[in-house]
Parts: sequence; structure tokens; C-alpha cells
Amino acid sequence: MRNRSIVRSPLRTAQRGFSLIEIILVVVLIGGIVAFAATRILGGGDRAKVNLAKAQVQTLSEKVQQFEMDTGALPQSLEELVQSSASGWLGPYAKEAELKDPWGTALEYRTPGETGPFDIVSLGADRASGGDSTAADIRLE
Repeated sequence: MRNRSIVRSPLRTAQRGFSLIEIILVVVLIGGIVAFAATRILGGGDRAKVNLAKAQVQTLSEKVQQFEMDTGALPQSLEELVQSSASGWLGPYAKEAELKDPWGTALEYRTPGETGPFDIVSLGADRASGGDSTAADIRLE
């Protein structure tokens, strides 16, 4: 009988798995990268909503002016852009969905306005008067 000795390959003994600390470190680093990317992406969404609200206020202001040119008077509310019995009314000038800002809050219509015959205001992300950044009120400039 031959004496067979088990010879281990030098490559097998050199291989080893990751330690628990190395795995935790990688998971923490990946989590940090994901958190950073998520805040950048979500912050961009808020800025996009602010820009959309600005465009919406501008467009609705033009529709109010069109209503005034057709009927000879400003509407009493934004709902009159959708449906009205005013003399000379050639609408609808807007859809019901256009009367809400990107956060789902009804746009405020004030006549007379602070700086002109009327104001259209979005209250921003906080849905309350005042605020700053994405929570600031958005009005025609």
C-alpha cells in the first residue's frame, strides 16, 4: 500500500472570505452613496414642482386676461374660467385640474391684487402663506 499524503493546493490555503468588518464597511459605504443620491434626486423634484407652479401661475394669468378681453370684466373666481354664464364668454379657458398647484392645493385668486388688477398665488410646498425655498408663495412676477 502506498502512503498517500494529502497535498493541499497553495491556492486553496491562500483563499479566505471577507471578514464581518469588511462587509459592514461596504454596506455602510453603499448606504451613504444611496442616501446622497436620493437627496439629490428628491430635491430636484421639489425644484421642478416650483418651476411648474411658476409656469402654471403665468398661464392662468394669461387665461384670466383672455376672459377679461372676451367678457369685459375679470372673473369673480378661477372656477369661472372653467364654466361661466358671463356675457361674451367663449370658454372654457381652463380645465378644473389646472386650478390646483403641483402640490394639489387650489390656487388662490385675489381681485384686486396687490400689484395689479388680480393676483394668482400658489402657497408652495408647505400649503401655508409665507415660507421660503420650496415652501415660499409663488405669484406672478
